[in-house]
Amino acid sequence: MISLINRRLSRKVDIAHLALGGDAPILVQSMTNTDTADIEGTIAQVHALARAGSEVVRVTVNTSEAAAAVPHIRERLDALGCDVPLVGDFHFNGHKLLTEHPACAEALAKYRINPGNVGRGARRDEQFGTLIEMACRYGKPVRIGVNWGSLDQALLARMMDDNAALAQPLPADQVMREALIVSALDSAAQAEAWGLPGDRIVLSCKVSAVQDLIRVYRDLAARCDYPLHLGLTEAGMGSKGIVASSAAMAVLLQEGIGDTIRVSLTPEPGGDRTREVIVAQELLQTMGLRSFAPMVIACPGCGRTTSTVFQVLAERIQTYLRQQMPSWRLIYPGVEDMHVAVMGCVVNGPGESKQADIGISLPGSGETPVAPVYVDGEKTVTLKGDHIAEEFQAIVEDYVQRRFAADAPAGGEGQTNPAPKKPASRIIPIRS
Repeated sequence: MISLINRRLSRKVDIAHLALGGDAPILVQSMTNTDTADIEGTIAQVHALARAGSEVVRVTVNTSEAAAAVPHIRERLDALGCDVPLVGDFHFNGHKLLTEHPACAEALAKYRINPGNVGRGARRDEQFGTLIEMACRYGKPVRIGVNWGSLDQALLARMMDDNAALAQPLPADQVMREALIVSALDSAAQAEAWGLPGDRIVLSCKVSAVQDLIRVYRDLAARCDYPLHLGLTEAGMGSKGIVASSAAMAVLLQEGIGDTIRVSLTPEPGGDRTREVIVAQELLQTMGLRSFAPMVIACPGCGRTTSTVFQVLAERIQTYLRQQMPSWRLIYPGVEDMHVAVMGCVVNGPGESKQADIGISLPGSGETPVAPVYVDGEKTVTLKGDHIAEEFQAIVEDYVQRRFAADAPAGGEGQTNPAPKKPASRIIPIRS
């Protein structure tokens, strides 16, 4: 996929085996919500997030037990063949935990430090200095992550006082946005002064309002060349969180701002944590910035499509394609760029199906109960009967194997699951 967006130039930071910033792809991140001291639970969630496509996973390191668990989690993930980099999220006591648990400091690929939570008063510099010293000792990059809800209050109070003394004071919200940026930039400068190389620093300034996030990151991007982590903090649940995160980050991404993103969704009770990964991937893919999984094009339905067959098939195919991606991305290079159309009637169905790599136009209300299938723009077969879904999935499987297996590794890996044969009685061949 070729993007027409000119990305902001930033430094490149290495996170374990991955590159962030520079000309590297925009990375997708996520964070566990398990107690990190629960080794089994954390391993399971990290592994699930990585399989869903999270390229970096952050874990909370807030207690001695959590810090002690990190190297065991890393070791077990490696044994599973899951090499996703782990980021340690530190607040308040990170300086102690990294000092007391050197194996944790070594096992983590990156540290996340919040300047507003490293200490108060004179202790702030000492404790922040310890965190930077540990990053230098173990050769780890650091994300200096400033948050609206935990901004350094001493800095904010000083800036508010300075603003109040002006002949024409700025609005309070503008001062607060500036305080976020100053906190990030001053902390980065201090880290560099203490010996942390500039190519091991990532910045973020997260807020929970869309317009504020856009303003903050535009300004931050113009004032430094550190790579930037994007995310709307406390985005919320469900559609609200998805819409708010997408609205904010899409504007910035379109302007070339952002080197890694996280969609911070509040999961439903017992909900799947991987949803935030899928949303982040779909945001980047629909904007043409990256490709992660084949895209399914489906119509919304109308009075011409009173049957739910096309809706069920669209959901089924989309789920199937995502489930296959952990193995497909290894044996079928380029399959993530594939487009599949599942349409509901004759109005736009044939046209959209022809434009997709592979598509099906299901019958709408009152239409002949047949479903023409188009492959690479050409009508190939017409399906009918009660097993259209199974037959179309088999056609998709066969198409993937035929088109993308040419670049697969030698040894026949691409043919380990051949597509099932399609019942001839339900396929109407095209006649010339």
